[in-house]
Amino acid sequence: MSTAPPATHRRRPHPLFITLVVVAVLMVLVSLAATVWTDFLWYRNLGYERVFTTRLGTRSGLFVAGLVVMAGLVIGNGLVAMKLRPAIRPSAQSSLLENYRQVLFSGRFRTVLIVVGLVLGLFAGVGMSANVDTVLAFVNRTPFAAPEAGFGLNPAFFVFDFPFWKMVLNFLITCLVLSSLVAVVIHYLSGALRLERGARSSIGAQVHLSVLIGVVLLVYAALRIFDRYGLQVSSDQLLTGIGYTDDHVRVTAQLILAAITVLCALLFFANAVMRRWTIPVASVVLLILSSLILGLIYPASVQAFSVNPDEPDKEKPYIERHIAATREAFGVSDVAIEDYKAVTQTSPGQLRADAEALPGIRLIDPNVVAPAYEQFQQVRGFYQFPSKLDVDRYTLNGQESDVVVAAREIDLAGLDSQSWNNIHTVYTHGYGMVAAYGNRRQAEGEPDWIAKDIPPTGLLSEHEPRIYFGQLHTDYSIVGAPAGSPPVELDTPGGGDQSGGSKMFTYNGKGGVPLGNFLDKALYAIRFADPNILLSDRVNQDSRIIYDRTPTQRVKAAAPWLTVDSNIYPAIVSGRLVWIVDGYTTSNTYPNAQRVNLNSAIDARRATDTGLGVTGTSVNYMRNSVKAVVDAYDGTVNLYAWDTSDPIMETWSKAFPGMIKGRDQISRELLDHLRYPEDLFQVQREVLSRYHMTDAHQWYQRTDLWQVPDDPVAGQGNKEQPYYLSVKWPGDAKPTFSLTSVYVPNGRSNLASYMAVNADAASPDYGKIRVLRMSDQTQIDGPGQTFNAMTTNEQVATRLRPYLNEGAAKAAYGNLLTLPVGGGLLYVQPVYTERQGSTGAYPALTFVLARFGQSVGIGSTLQEALDQVFAGDAGATTGENGAPAGATTGGSTSGSKTSTPTTPGAPDQAALQQAVADAEKAFADADAALKAGNLAEYQKKTQDAQAAVERAKAAMGG
Repeated sequence: MSTAPPATHRRRPHPLFITLVVVAVLMVLVSLAATVWTDFLWYRNLGYERVFTTRLGTRSGLFVAGLVVMAGLVIGNGLVAMKLRPAIRPSAQSSLLENYRQVLFSGRFRTVLIVVGLVLGLFAGVGMSANVDTVLAFVNRTPFAAPEAGFGLNPAFFVFDFPFWKMVLNFLITCLVLSSLVAVVIHYLSGALRLERGARSSIGAQVHLSVLIGVVLLVYAALRIFDRYGLQVSSDQLLTGIGYTDDHVRVTAQLILAAITVLCALLFFANAVMRRWTIPVASVVLLILSSLILGLIYPASVQAFSVNPDEPDKEKPYIERHIAATREAFGVSDVAIEDYKAVTQTSPGQLRADAEALPGIRLIDPNVVAPAYEQFQQVRGFYQFPSKLDVDRYTLNGQESDVVVAAREIDLAGLDSQSWNNIHTVYTHGYGMVAAYGNRRQAEGEPDWIAKDIPPTGLLSEHEPRIYFGQLHTDYSIVGAPAGSPPVELDTPGGGDQSGGSKMFTYNGKGGVPLGNFLDKALYAIRFADPNILLSDRVNQDSRIIYDRTPTQRVKAAAPWLTVDSNIYPAIVSGRLVWIVDGYTTSNTYPNAQRVNLNSAIDARRATDTGLGVTGTSVNYMRNSVKAVVDAYDGTVNLYAWDTSDPIMETWSKAFPGMIKGRDQISRELLDHLRYPEDLFQVQREVLSRYHMTDAHQWYQRTDLWQVPDDPVAGQGNKEQPYYLSVKWPGDAKPTFSLTSVYVPNGRSNLASYMAVNADAASPDYGKIRVLRMSDQTQIDGPGQTFNAMTTNEQVATRLRPYLNEGAAKAAYGNLLTLPVGGGLLYVQPVYTERQGSTGAYPALTFVLARFGQSVGIGSTLQEALDQVFAGDAGATTGENGAPAGATTGGSTSGSKTSTPTTPGAPDQAALQQAVADAEKAFADADAALKAGNLAEYQKKTQDAQAAVERAKAAMGG
């Protein structure tokens, strides 16, 4: 029998050590409190405090639940094990084990157990709190329209329920296993559990461990049952979802294994009474063997010897389900594919029927012309434009035009003085939007501006030009001052007043968090680790602090469940400069649908944000459910429901009621600037490269596999980007603003198909994807072949030679555009030239290349290039440099077109009054239809109004 251990002298911790620990803990708590409170203030200013409180409450609840369950199980089972320890400490086989037993029997072990349990609980709580979206989605889940084809369950089960229950079961198993290990350790240290040969463990330890292992096995059995459903969202070499072997072997095998696991659990429960470990341990061995046989060996054998020899036939029904589910998940189930026998011969006047489409050929490449914007519109070094510009549409002088736009933002790196006051209180905002025609240039090749300079001048409506919230300014600013105080924010850098000096400004908007009291100042000083927030006299009772100011940050904060498009763009709407952000609802557990990696499908070169958009996650469901608008002056975020049929958006609308506005609240002016988003289009074209094949055997054999071609300008490894163009689809009466792309056959360079989606949000056909499939009988050159043919053409090479041989200027190729016109495919490519060795150099649009069939043309204008291609007469004008566009009645080798003017007659007053009345009524009806969300009626009434306007013009004698 062991004797009591000798008393030991316990050294008390040094007071300095205790002080340091207390200070460190207080600093962490204060920092955490500052972050939480300032986050709340930020959300309250944004108007989305409900999002913050709901997520914080859910996250806190999950943290507490994880902490309590883990700590409770660990500490509870540990205390049970301590209570079951022998009354007399047995002798140990080693001195180390004896030392542990001394601690265990001394009473200090209870404190150690509580600390261990709380530490494990803290980790579990943190891990559980990360599942806030999973829990909120489960609680507010919304069913889909139709059941899936595998188990006959609603897809909502896989999207919302399955991730939740998997999370719960995995967490419970983790807690039970860890608490069981703690119990085993304590039983062993106390001597209740004996591992030596011939030694008997105590009855209490055997009962305790038997029950614990039985509970673990019961939860594991439930997990096995859920693994059956996981087959619908698992991927193998063939497809994502259930295949032949899954349906005939694995589904049943999981049920058998779950039943065996339950049997094992019952044997362990029985062992609490019988205490004969041979049978329950043997059952676990049987479970392991069964898992190997039923879970691995048997399915692999069926796959190898039964399925693989006849895979196309046996997998056919499952492939058909998979194709249908994938097309539905990515919104391409109703894509129309038309055969297109493209002609390659050219003739004079060939483009006459497509005259309206030619002005939609955008020659100003937003990927190339940013340096020209900087040279002509940067004004000062502390302003900056994004390296990739954007395309929007505006009605100018009664005609809708594609416009290349960019916001002039602050670039703090360009400041001569990097003082705290300059960075945070003076250079606080950008100024104005710059825009140029997409299809026109000035005489020297520079963009033809429609909005420029500081203050802004041009054709765009007057608007608030100051940009406090944008893509490039990510540091915080402190703005605002009491009435009568001299302004300190730089507004315009020079010429802003009569003295010709800089004009200053004081922010008076509602953006930013007020800093009216000492506590808020102190908390923000802690948050940003910047004591100047407390010390500077420029921080006063009317000051506001602006931070987290990129549109993507603000949208993701307002709707953290959204994946946002990587390319946002500015627009002028109702006198305000706003940022338009497309938001997606996504899932990676939609049943039976193929997963797509966003990072590989989306061309990151086109992103205009600061890396805050889409990430490299894989999804198998995607909808453009939300259109978000961020005000550039006050940072206000408005979320509009766009795809109202999406169950995921409806789920989050229930989780955060009132946060998403109805589609009918989108104003007519805003609707004109909404467009089909690029990221979604790129994902859909990735899906359609294979899933345009709806026949199971064709899909399996990959006989008609397409791929997105490499960009011929950017080089191998860079996919050709989609482009916004006004396209006149074969057979349509008028061109439509569209987002377009092309395919080539897998491993080949010739053109396989042409793809376009209606990108006009005001159109009743918005989102309609159409594909022209090229005929197999006639080869149409793809982008790479066309680029090679154009650049090696003798005439083109002669014109470009001075810019390609180390001369005073160099040439840069713009986007290679493709249009289905003239019964075939027309390729158009702008060529920019730029002086070398000059700090003031910029890309100037100098040439335009065109190709139809085998005919190539080059000119200083698109008109000249087209006329060369079509034997001296393209048959239509391009509308460049402000010239009217349309069909021509005669040809000219110079590309200039003339017409005989008409003499207006006397006005018909009665007809004029009637036409004006009809136009007013049609516009009123169109507005009413738009507010009601009836886009088809809106389009019809708008067309009626336009027709009435034309009658009014005719009645006036014009």
